[in-house]
Amino acid sequence: MTVRVLLADDQTLVREAFAMLVESAPDMEVVGQAATGRQAVELARTERADLVVMDIRMPDLDGIEATRLIAADDDLAGVKVLVLTTYDTDENIVDALRAGASGFLVKDTRPAELLDAIRTVAAGEALLSPGPTARLIARFLRSPVAAPATAGPACLSEREREVLTLVARGLNNTEIAETLGLSPLTAKTHVSRTMGKLGARDRAQLVVFAYESGLVAPGAG
Repeated sequence: MTVRVLLADDQTLVREAFAMLVESAPDMEVVGQAATGRQAVELARTERADLVVMDIRMPDLDGIEATRLIAADDDLAGVKVLVLTTYDTDENIVDALRAGASGFLVKDTRPAELLDAIRTVAAGEALLSPGPTARLIARFLRSPVAAPATAGPACLSEREREVLTLVARGLNNTEIAETLGLSPLTAKTHVSRTMGKLGARDRAQLVVFAYESGLVAPGAG
C-alpha cells in the first residue's frame, strides 16, 4: 500500500529535497507541499494524505497548532503527523506530542531514517525510543498537568498501568511482552485497551499521559 505523504516546511529547498527523497521510495508518494501550517491543514483535507511531515516553525500557523487542528478534526482521524525539528532539545516537541503528533525527527537525520520513520508512523506506531523522546518529555514535563479524573490511571487495571509505564519507557509490543511474560498479541491488546480508556490517538500520547499523570516520574529510566 502506498503511503500518501504531505510535506509542510516554509523552506522551499527543504521541501523539494524531502519530496525527491520520498518519491524515490516505491511505497510512498508526495501528494502535496505546504509552506505554512494553515496550508498543511487545508491540504491534509483536500489531498487525503496518510501522513504529514510537519516542520514546527512556520509562518501563519506553526506546526504545533496545525497538528492540533488535524488531530481535532474527525474527518482527518486517520492522518498521522511526524514532526521535524532543528534540534532534539526543542521543548516545542512536547507540545507537538500533546497536540497529537505521533513522533519526531531532527532535520539532519539520514535519508533512510526519514523513510523508515514515515513507514513506522504510517503503520500506526509512534516513533518513540527509550532515548530522545523519553528524555525530552522527562525534561519538559517538570510540572505535570493534572489529567481529568475520568481519564486518570484509576480507570486502568494494574496490568494496564504496567503496560503504560513500559510504553513510556519506549518499549514496543514485543519488548513489553517479554518483560511481562505475555504473548505479543496480549501485549498489543493491553496497549490498545489502554489507549481506548485514555482517549489516546497513539502511543506517543500514551507516553505524554504517563508523565503528565505522574505514573512515570521525570528523569525515571
